[in-house]
Amino acid sequence: IDPSVGIVAVPDDRLYKLAAFSQTKRTIPAAVEFVDIAGLVEGASKGEGLGNKFLANIRETDAILHMVRLFPLTGGDKEIAHVYGNVDPMRDIGVINLELVLADFETVTKRLSNIQKDTKKGDKEALFEEGILKRIEKVLEEGKLANSLEFTEEESKKVKQLNLLTSKPMIYGLNKKGGVKNLDEANPEYFKEMTDEIVKGGSQFILIDAKIEDELKDF
Repeated sequence: IDPSVGIVAVPDDRLYKLAAFSQTKRTIPAAVEFVDIAGLVEGASKGEGLGNKFLANIRETDAILHMVRLFPLTGGDKEIAHVYGNVDPMRDIGVINLELVLADFETVTKRLSNIQKDTKKGDKEALFEEGILKRIEKVLEEGKLANSLEFTEEESKKVKQLNLLTSKPMIYGLNKKGGVKNLDEANPEYFKEMTDEIVKGGSQFILIDAKIEDELKDF
């Protein structure tokens, strides 16, 4: 249930040059905090698989790294099971994104209900927020992420206060099988279709071989 949290200092030689120049007594590098939650299943937004608790842990993050499995069920000397019994990255992306959309839809509709009294009174701030919420609601109803919308600086401040999961920048970590350099050799056309969809949705992706990364850390 509890997330795994890792804090990583960001190496930057310029920092130490500046520290030497300014003769500071203490030098603290920037750090990135990673909050790793368990994989979500269908129905997570309604609490399936303790989904609500998992989602609450990433509400405060600045971005989401969505790990997507590309490697097969069997490889080498062991089988690594998949919750749905087979590997289908586009299905998995769709399941997770839908759960994030449904969770945000609930947040938006609740907020619209909460400001209803003020909007009826003609409160300018409430009417301004209502306009933003209705735009987001429409996009979520279409199954799209809130980050597909563009907001003014003033609107962005309101959106940030909502802590919407789908308004955060998203990076897809495509966890590939060992030895594949660029494309999923098993189905390059499928891989291109998937990455095209990711880019079209305004997100980014990075290819990762988590097994090699795991082995390298021991060195």
